[in-house]
Amino acid sequence: MFTHGVMPPIMFGTMILFMLVGFPVAFSLAAVGLFFGLIGIYTGHFEVQLMQALTFRFYGIISNELLLSIPFFTFMGALLERCGLAEDLLEGTGELFGRVPGGLAYAVIIVGAVLGAITGTVAASVIAMGVISLPVMVRYGYNMRLATGVIAASGTITQLIPPSLVLIVLADQLGRSVGDMYLGAIGPSILQVVIFILFIAFISLVRPQYMPPRPASDNQAMTWKLVGRVLRGMIPSIILIFLVLGTIGLGLATPTEAGAMGAIGAMALAGLHRRLTWPLVQQAMTSTMHLTSMVVFILIGSTCFSLVFQGMDGSLWIEHLLTDLPGGTVGFLLFVNVFVFFLAFFLDFFEIAFIIIPLLAPVAAKLGIDLVWFGVLLCVNMQTSFMHPPFGFALFYLRGIAPKEVLSSDIYWGALPWVGMQVVLVLVVICWPQSVTYWLSKSKVDTTNITIDIPMTEQPFSPIFK
Repeated sequence: MFTHGVMPPIMFGTMILFMLVGFPVAFSLAAVGLFFGLIGIYTGHFEVQLMQALTFRFYGIISNELLLSIPFFTFMGALLERCGLAEDLLEGTGELFGRVPGGLAYAVIIVGAVLGAITGTVAASVIAMGVISLPVMVRYGYNMRLATGVIAASGTITQLIPPSLVLIVLADQLGRSVGDMYLGAIGPSILQVVIFILFIAFISLVRPQYMPPRPASDNQAMTWKLVGRVLRGMIPSIILIFLVLGTIGLGLATPTEAGAMGAIGAMALAGLHRRLTWPLVQQAMTSTMHLTSMVVFILIGSTCFSLVFQGMDGSLWIEHLLTDLPGGTVGFLLFVNVFVFFLAFFLDFFEIAFIIIPLLAPVAAKLGIDLVWFGVLLCVNMQTSFMHPPFGFALFYLRGIAPKEVLSSDIYWGALPWVGMQVVLVLVVICWPQSVTYWLSKSKVDTTNITIDIPMTEQPFSPIFK
């Protein structure tokens, strides 16, 4: 006879086993949940009435207005990925910084951050940067590992910079507003870009041969006309970023409404580049449909799993397991970050967010941890999932578009220093919580001095009742 203390760990271990074997995550979660639900009903450890809640949970998923922002932001990113915005920005910025050692690397990081802020997708940034900049870096003698590493890193910045899809999903799973998650991610986003730029500056000083400047003959256009060209590419992007993020931060629009404006803005930018065609829109819609369908199915599968898992007191098992760790809150944070780091070898951020975060959030709240800070910390950690070899998706994207002379070993070894810098940012966020909470505190309204006076009238009732 199974007991409450045995069923949750067996169920959790079975779920991990199914995913390690390689079965589709959404169907694995649903199958494990329903299978253990039947076992629990048979052994008397799960109430059959709880199964009736599945239909209401499914309806709640489909009717969640916040999740509607995901297809909007995905469509925006897919459209901008193909409209030539990245090419124009990178070519102009690359020429602007081209005379200094590492100029192309600086351009890739800066444009990657801007592109990440308006697309929200790692694939768009990595593919665009790789196609445009990698052949140029190879031609001018850049170290191959450094070139591939900086391109992959420029794409993973997208994971952290608002309007990242990761932040939207984390906000939903943690029960916090998307606006707060965006504000909390501002500081770590800036720090990540600064850390990357400082690393490039350091390498350009100690190993200038790794990233030589472009030849003088290629910099004849270094005039105010070139600066104007870069600004013409930047200004429409900045306007779109404000439409998407500014309206959320100012409380003028919900994430879904801001995503809709972003989708319209992306179409306008594509029109400005004279590349808004029906095939372009159709490709963006197809990509949006695939990603959105995947998210919905994973959500449905995770709902089946979590309903049964919690019905068997799995949440209590997780809570007792994590709250009894040595070191208290510090021990919990160290364990969670190490656990998520290694879990990201096998699962992408959607799977981690929908499966693992709901189990960790109640424990973090009980320990008094700010859930916005906790979500941003996990987002910083999960961005390593796109970079660390051999399973990082950014490395797969780069391998797919890299020339044949670029070895896979160069891509993998080139990624390691950047993974180390991402881990450094995790430690910075843990040791310096104000890097997340500073912007949140700036947005808070002081309610201590607010008074509401309700005037009293002599005739509180309408004369019709007299």
